Amino acid sequence: TMKLERITIYPKDIQRVTGRSERYGRTLIGKIRKHLNKQDHQFVTVEEFCEYTGLKIEHVSQRMF
Repeated sequence: TMKLERITIYPKDIQRVTGRSERYGRTLIGKIRKHLNKQDHQFVTVEEFCEYTGLKIEHVSQRMF
């Protein structure tokens, strides 16, 4: 069976990855949305988060799940 991995990132995930607060995660997602000209209802992907922060996708996904 194939493991289904989430492609979107949430404030709680950012908290786990960075050790910062969940509020910081919400703020960061807002900054990434603005940077990518996304609207409020659009999701931020793990890939977009990694591009923005310079973190490696393998490191991030290990800590998300």
